[in-house]
Amino acid sequence: MNYPWHLYLMALVYIGAGIMHFVRPKMYMRILPSYLPGHKFLVTISGILEIVLGIALCFAVTKNLAIYCIIAMLTFFLPVHFHMLFDERASMGLSKWMLVSRIPLQFGLMLWAFWYLRY
Repeated sequence: MNYPWHLYLMALVYIGAGIMHFVRPKMYMRILPSYLPGHKFLVTISGILEIVLGIALCFAVTKNLAIYCIIAMLTFFLPVHFHMLFDERASMGLSKWMLVSRIPLQFGLMLWAFWYLRY
């Protein structure tokens, strides 16, 4: 099935983000809150999940399930963004306005994914 080009762009964004979990794992481990156990495991699993979901977006049989999983995944990622906002080490030197803007961006990404359920 042919989908709009921007669905494939979203797929590439998630695949690329997932690959980055393996290219720069320490960066991702640093932003995780200390109350979460197994940072390396969580980074690995989330990287694999992003890659798999990005690929699944491209196929009619798996697209809608991938969308729901992406929305759930982004929901689970929200605490990380709040942690980065309030923990200087986790903030990676980003300005407060950038850290604050990442929170509504998460909701924007959820809406972007949700929008493709109509196709």
